[in-house]
Amino acid sequence: MTQQASPEPLRIAVLAGGLSHERDISLRSGHRVAQVLKHLGHSVLVMDIDARTIGALRAYSPDVVWPLAHGGHGEDGGLQNVLIALELPYVGTHSDGCQRSSFKPTAKATVRTGGVLSPDSVTLPRAYFSQLGAQEVLGLVAGHLGLPVVVKPNQGGSGLGVSYASDADELRSAMVACFSYDDRALIERYVAGTEIAVSVVDTGEGPRALPPVEVVSEGQYDFDARYNPGRSEYFVPARLPAEHLELVQETALIVHRTLGLGNISRTDLILDGDGTPWFIDVNVVPGMTENSLLPLAAEADGDLPGLYDALVRNPFVHP
Repeated sequence: MTQQASPEPLRIAVLAGGLSHERDISLRSGHRVAQVLKHLGHSVLVMDIDARTIGALRAYSPDVVWPLAHGGHGEDGGLQNVLIALELPYVGTHSDGCQRSSFKPTAKATVRTGGVLSPDSVTLPRAYFSQLGAQEVLGLVAGHLGLPVVVKPNQGGSGLGVSYASDADELRSAMVACFSYDDRALIERYVAGTEIAVSVVDTGEGPRALPPVEVVSEGQYDFDARYNPGRSEYFVPARLPAEHLELVQETALIVHRTLGLGNISRTDLILDGDGTPWFIDVNVVPGMTENSLLPLAAEADGDLPGLYDALVRNPFVHP
């Protein structure tokens, strides 16, 4: 029997950092991924995103790039367009899918075309509150959606600027917190239920859903609850009946396909008391830190290093 040769190691550039509010998380994600890839034998260079990045990429000439810049400027398609222009294969999604996913109202509207439910919401720019009067606008929104609501920035992740509001005073405070991260606010009807995150990966054989992760946090699942040990508890797979596990996985796959996503995504859902999944958000550059949900799901699936290796060997290549 002929022994099959091991695949050749790759030259991989991991892009992390940048200037978004999620810079520190991005750097943690980048170094965590690089550590795994180096252990597999790949040559890996972690690059901070700055004015030297394009020249550094040209000089390093990687076989594949793994962009791990979180937040608006890492997930809105701009960085992906740079990599496409450089003709560099990368782990992730085409810039078109990034744009559809990065802007939360657009993502919600798009997944509804695939038959996925998403809570009713309104999106308003900061300027409307000065032009029309903050008190009038907030009263109108509360009357239209009802309370409680969840207020979140139009773009961005990691729970930054996201607040729960159950009365008028909390709604005003939530808007102030939101506008410190974005000039547009998405105000969304609150849906009670179990928080579920489902990661989807495609290593060349079509998208597949990893085991769903159930998130249980003390209070709101905000930035502190996500990244400070002890604030949240995770169950993988989620403590759901088999039919509900299958349902949330299928919902995440519909989201992935409907938005036209590539190698990797993570869909955040609420499973309500009737067993109905509600789409909350999607991430095209999910966190990869020691506390992040996709790595937890990959470990439960059985082979996190093998998944990372398959992703870099089957990157997105713009035709």
